[in-house]
Amino acid sequence: MKRVSIVGGGIIGLCSAYYLAKEGYEVTVFDQSAMDDGCSYGNAGMIVPSHIIPLAQPGMIAQGMKWMFDSQSPFYVKPRLNSDLIKWGLQFYKHANANHVEKAMPALRDLSLLSKELYQDFAKENDSFFYEEKGLLMLYKTDKVADEMFHEAKEAERLGLEVDYLTRAEVAGLEKGTKTDVLGGIHYKSDAHLYPQKFMKFLKKELQRLKVEIHLNTTVQDFIFDKNSIVKIVTDKGSFATDEVVLAAGAWSPTLAKKLNISISILPGKGYSFTLKDKDHKPSIPTILCEGKVAVTPMNNDIRFGGTMEITHTGDTKINQNRLQGIVNSINEFYPEMEVGMPKVEETWFGFRPCTPSGMPIITRDKKVVNLTFATGHAMMGLSLAPATGKIITEIISGKKISVDTKMFQL
Repeated sequence: MKRVSIVGGGIIGLCSAYYLAKEGYEVTVFDQSAMDDGCSYGNAGMIVPSHIIPLAQPGMIAQGMKWMFDSQSPFYVKPRLNSDLIKWGLQFYKHANANHVEKAMPALRDLSLLSKELYQDFAKENDSFFYEEKGLLMLYKTDKVADEMFHEAKEAERLGLEVDYLTRAEVAGLEKGTKTDVLGGIHYKSDAHLYPQKFMKFLKKELQRLKVEIHLNTTVQDFIFDKNSIVKIVTDKGSFATDEVVLAAGAWSPTLAKKLNISISILPGKGYSFTLKDKDHKPSIPTILCEGKVAVTPMNNDIRFGGTMEITHTGDTKINQNRLQGIVNSINEFYPEMEVGMPKVEETWFGFRPCTPSGMPIITRDKKVVNLTFATGHAMMGLSLAPATGKIITEIISGKKISVDTKMFQL
């Protein structure tokens, strides 16, 4: 039986472990943390086939420049003299064009729809994680953003997704949980959501049942080669023989890839979230507040708010109160009856989303290291794309026909 080692125990690593174990592989997962707090836990829990336009898109550079001077803006690049940041910025600039977006959209749609199908399978098996299909509301307050959202929705319709265009009154008729102050909205019918912590708990139980070995608080220090194959993974808890390696370490992937003499351009996009518990009076449909790019997700009796994308480095562990204030301001502007205050520091979660300069995930076999596969760079879409990624990783390793076209997901 082939041994597969997965470096990274976030949702991408664990979904890969799940499908590989089901395929009959002997799977071991290594993670540097206690696996109870990364991006896979504090995210907005949205499964979003509607998100077909990558972060690298026309207009994003100009918009990003404006936002850089506003500490409460949704997107922010922390200025620093750093070669990785400069290289990433130049690549981002190169990808932010209509041609890239045109190719990216069907690839992201197919990956997303496959993921949603796989989530439906999980939910049939066990619904302890509150999987629901209520779609996603994109709410806006200004004509400028209404035009942008309308354009995106038309692209989604062209690619076969079901979309409703809503007036202010129609938004109020659909969102009965709380009052909204908006110009209008777009309802993507294709989207779904779940409670991330509870899904991770379910997934870990499944992996236990499938006899997957998980090494917590274990740092991968090096890789031992025989010719162009990795034969051993060296950690601070000992060495482990392996036949295949999956690198799924999110924002930490470039550091590990360097040990393999491979360069990956990924920077951490720091995001924040906070969850209000047992709220009766709350939005009932997952929503993006477009002007502030704030995600709002009802999770059973709770409600989670998340947002901001701060391109930074993994050592940046301070909670930036200004960024958080931007999220709170947006919530109160869109939901006048919610009266949400600033969360306490201990109630505020932050995580590093692995952002590639193309805005596309990396799901591919390495060209030089014959038994190395990458599953990283999913940015804000990690939860949304995880099951499909895990299934594709399994298909790549087992040499089976791959479910969707992966040429846009190369290194």
